[in-house]
Parts: sequence; structure tokens; C-alpha cells
Amino acid sequence: MRNLRIVFMGTPDFAVTILKGLLDNGHKVVAVITAPDRPSGRGRKLNESAVKKYASYKNLPILQPTNLKNEDFIKELESYKANVQVVVAFRMLPKVVWNMPEYGTFNLHASLLPDYRGAAPIHWAIINGEKKTGVTTFFIDDKIDTGEIILQKETPIGEDETVGQLHDTLMHLGADLVNETIHLIANNTVTTYKQPDVEEKVAPKLYPENCKIDWTEDIHTIYNKIRGLNPFPAAWTILTNGDQEVTVKVYAVSKIEESHDFSLGKVVTSKKEIRIAVKGGYINVLEIKLSGKKKMDAVSLLNGFTFEKDAILS
Repeated sequence: MRNLRIVFMGTPDFAVTILKGLLDNGHKVVAVITAPDRPSGRGRKLNESAVKKYASYKNLPILQPTNLKNEDFIKELESYKANVQVVVAFRMLPKVVWNMPEYGTFNLHASLLPDYRGAAPIHWAIINGEKKTGVTTFFIDDKIDTGEIILQKETPIGEDETVGQLHDTLMHLGADLVNETIHLIANNTVTTYKQPDVEEKVAPKLYPENCKIDWTEDIHTIYNKIRGLNPFPAAWTILTNGDQEVTVKVYAVSKIEESHDFSLGKVVTSKKEIRIAVKGGYINVLEIKLSGKKKMDAVSLLNGFTFEKDAILS
């Protein structure tokens, strides 16, 4: 069996679970590479990545390069004599980095490649109404998410599952898959296969523009978009309420399939419900956040906020 020396690269909470899985299974992680500390919040205090916080707790050497081609960084990386690198939710690597270790550099991606290459695969699988997704390990090459596949595991997507719930499922599934992949590399039993050269389903980065709700779409499309963005970064819309225009984020919803004669986007309220009229029925809002207010359930909002008779979302 090969004696593996692993460099781990990652930044968010998703990657922490993978790193923890490697350590819990007794694998030797010789260094961790993560994003530089970034200012955040009102005080612009430097914020450490989730991976950095965990690696510090585990007393692992940490590298935070701003430039992955920097000569000093490359020399320091070489000094750890890693023979395999594991990448989870990091950034594109230059060839000088991914080609360095003897047994290769592999990435964990939260989709069943080649579907949903890109920055937001978990979100787009739900937004597009997929019934299943999964995780993939593959050896990195010079393009994004195109390398030869090592292993895949799939999981169903529940009809009402949110991106937050699916994120956690794939995070734990991914930890198992990474450990299986490491086991194959250690035993020199890896077999790979090329990805089909197709790109029908993609997962582009999320921006405010593609997170806005279009209330002219049908009930299922709107429902999938909202749950595919709940709880992060959240679907949003504009509420016109009398003379006011307010930005609104919509979180938990259910759907009510029935006929009505309301205009699309019309807000229909009772003492306990906020319904939005759409094609094929209503989106029943369970959790909502108005600009300047905290996130709250529908009943709490209705207790202190009045929707005018002509209130509409657009």
C-alpha cells in the first residue's frame, strides 16, 4: 500500500466535513490551502474561512496564497512533499499546482458529472426540478470540471427538498466518496473513464439577476426556484404595496394547485396566510424577509405589516 501525504484545498463548511472525514479515517494531511482572510461585516474585521478555522483547531499547516502561481508559494507547497492533492470547493488551479503530486490531484464535485459543471451545482439541480443528483471525484485537468471520473455516488432529490437540506446530504456523501477515492489511490487500484463531451446542464454562478422570481412562470417552476435558493442566497422579488416598493426575500413556501382569477403575482392574504397567485394556483409563503426587517414566518409578518388590496409582486 502507498504511503499517502495529502494536501487538502478548500474554503467553505462543505469542505470542512470532507477534511474532517480524511482525518477521522487516519489519513495524513500534511498541509491545508484555503482562501485568504477577507474583511466582512460592519466593522470590516478579517474573517477566516471555515476550513482555516478547522485546520487551525487541528494544528495543521495552513497556506493562504493570493496568487497560486507565486514562486514562493510553489516552493512552500513543494516542501510538504505531498503525493496526492484533494480539492473541494476551492478555485481553479494552475497546471504547476495540480500536476505537482505523483499520484495526481482530484476534485470532489457536487453533481453527477458531466451534468452541472460550474459554481452552483446543488442549487441548479433543484431549480431545474431534477429527481436525483450526486457527487463525483475526478482527476483535475486544465479545464473546469472536465477531468477523468474516478467514482460517483447518487442520491434522490425530494420533491420538497431545499438546497440547504441537499447541501448537507451531499456533504456527507462526498466525505464518504473522497475516502473511497483515497483508498483506491493508496492501493493503486484506481480506474478512470473520460467524461462525455456534453454540456447540456450547467451550473453557473448565482447573481441577483438569476435569483429573481418571475411570477409569470408556472407554479412548479417558481416553487423549484424558491426551494433551490432556500436558505442561501434566497430568491427575491419586488413588492409593490400601495405607494411603497420593497425588496423581499422568499424562503420556505408550499404550493397550492387550484384555479383562480387573480393577476399573476397578486398577494392574497388572510389572518394566517400569504398566498401569491401564479399559473396553476398559489405559492403559499411560509417564511419571508422584507428589506430592513428580520426573517419571519407569515403569521408573524401579518401581525405587524399590512398588505394593501392592490399589493403585487414583480
